[in-house]
Amino acid sequence: MSRKQITGIGPAPRTGVDDSGCPILHVDMDAFFASVELLERPELRGRPVIVGSPAGRGVVLSATYEARAFGVHSAMPMSRARRLCPQATIIPPGHGKYSEVSKGVMEIFHAITPLVEPIASDEAFLDVGGARRRLGPPAAVAAMIREQVLDRYGITCSVGVASSKFVAKLASKQCKPDGLLVVPADQVVDFLHPLPVSALWGVGERTEQSLVRLGIRTVGDLARVPPATLQRELGHAAGGHLAALAWGRDERPVSSHVPDKSIGNEETFATDVDDPEMIRRELLRLSERVAARMRKGGHVGRTVSVKLRRADFTTITRSRTLREATDVAQVIYATACELYRAAGLERVRLRLVGVRMENLRPAEEATHQLGLGERETGWREAEQAMDKAIRRFGPDAVLPASLVRGKLDEIET
Repeated sequence: MSRKQITGIGPAPRTGVDDSGCPILHVDMDAFFASVELLERPELRGRPVIVGSPAGRGVVLSATYEARAFGVHSAMPMSRARRLCPQATIIPPGHGKYSEVSKGVMEIFHAITPLVEPIASDEAFLDVGGARRRLGPPAAVAAMIREQVLDRYGITCSVGVASSKFVAKLASKQCKPDGLLVVPADQVVDFLHPLPVSALWGVGERTEQSLVRLGIRTVGDLARVPPATLQRELGHAAGGHLAALAWGRDERPVSSHVPDKSIGNEETFATDVDDPEMIRRELLRLSERVAARMRKGGHVGRTVSVKLRRADFTTITRSRTLREATDVAQVIYATACELYRAAGLERVRLRLVGVRMENLRPAEEATHQLGLGERETGWREAEQAMDKAIRRFGPDAVLPASLVRGKLDEIET
């Protein structure tokens, strides 16, 4: 198995790159889910493999680099992935094994430094500045991590080493797969400016189009535009954010405790649905799941968001901020239904719906002020009782009546 090292700037890390100002690592597992699957099916190494549902209308969870050469990527609809790479072997996902490997990889990180900020099950930021005396310079620590992950789990990872989180993440992407890239602190601008402007955090498709209309195609182009101009074109916050990133300025520390920013669930239908009653039933089911997760985690939230994906893959999101934070499914559901109705899609075929709560805070900080003559609804207490029953008897032990009717309708059909 290869142990290549890539350094876009300077010599190889072990032969003199100056990593003295680079305490931040971004470790990203290579094609994580697919790599874990190949541990059990080594005969598929070197061949295009896609992890996702072989039937139905799900999305690609992971793909080997042999499949990516055909244009397949994560979150792509499986139907399109099969068209792009019909020769690929498709493996249904086995989530338990991914969690087990992810937990072990994170343990490797935590044995090196307490400053570990997981971004997903397969990537994390580490601040190894405090480990220098014990383990050596950052590049050596990065090389050690890669060796330990390979030795213990038989899979590879790529590591970016830099002075900031933003640059470290870009570096890990640049050296994939199975690479290590150090960007010395005094060469950040040289590294950034040739990159396409789409490489910057916060530049999605729409922002990129706006920048291209201004003649901005690379990060260097962006850096030469006065911040005031960017703020006028993109908004004060977005313009200032991109102006700072174009010069490699990112002051965010690695945080070992990152609170949940949002909690959500979504569902892709087996066939497109244009029945508003079915959509509302699914919104209720998702609202129940989201509310239960919030109560379990001790959260309340103020902003309800719905995600509606049409049959042509056009995705529409709508959100509303409530007067008070809540973890009550009935409140979330009522708001989600209002957002669905206001979107004007009640007779439009949908392939996916989602419900998400944002602006989270600890539940103990929430207060509820009753209005004059207002009575307590009792919904929160009822849903807490449902939580207890579900924990004891299983997920279908207690259901809202409309969801029970929905299940009976499915059985009858």
